[in-house]
Amino acid sequence: MAIGITTVSDWPHLYRPGDEETPVLLMLHGTGGNEHEIASLAAELHPRAGVLAPRGPVQEHGMLRWFRRHGEGVFDVDDVIARSADLAAFVEAAREHYGLGGRPVVAVGFSNGANIALATAMLHPQALDRVIAFSGMYPFGTRETSADLTGSKLLVLNGDADPMAPLPSVNTLIRALNRQGGEAEQVLRGGGHGISQSDLAAAQDWLARHLSE
Repeated sequence: MAIGITTVSDWPHLYRPGDEETPVLLMLHGTGGNEHEIASLAAELHPRAGVLAPRGPVQEHGMLRWFRRHGEGVFDVDDVIARSADLAAFVEAAREHYGLGGRPVVAVGFSNGANIALATAMLHPQALDRVIAFSGMYPFGTRETSADLTGSKLLVLNGDADPMAPLPSVNTLIRALNRQGGEAEQVLRGGGHGISQSDLAAAQDWLARHLSE
């Protein structure tokens, strides 16, 4: 892994096994958050699910993040690509380490966590093919990706007036997911950056529908 992590225990994270017949929610925090904070959201989506919540490996002015950026909304795309490879490797190693077998792993990310979830799913669908992205955007700037996302299912939830995840970038994301063969469901609400009650309700519904397939 590019940041020098060779085992699951080398990457600070929180793990709760949940019930064996439930999915494992890969909880990915936003800028300035941490694994403990975001893990509390899992109970609102599926109270019996397993929880796997790693810590973002990058610091920006003391705040934890998943990848570097040059400014607000201007990502270091090379770092996005490298860190998504790290996260994919962590997920695959954690599946073996914790004996998850065939349990589905669903990434649930907020803001910067949504962006790394989307990047990982778009580059490494073999490791991550289920994503709930709250207030995320297209993470690759002007670059395009080409992995086959057939079978991948993603829920993208945004506010239509979010200055941190602007609608043009969200629309680019949806087009890219569809172009690569992913099944992308978009939920757009009034308002800005954050997670609303309607977002939570939509995520609960999406999760229930896709777990019953």
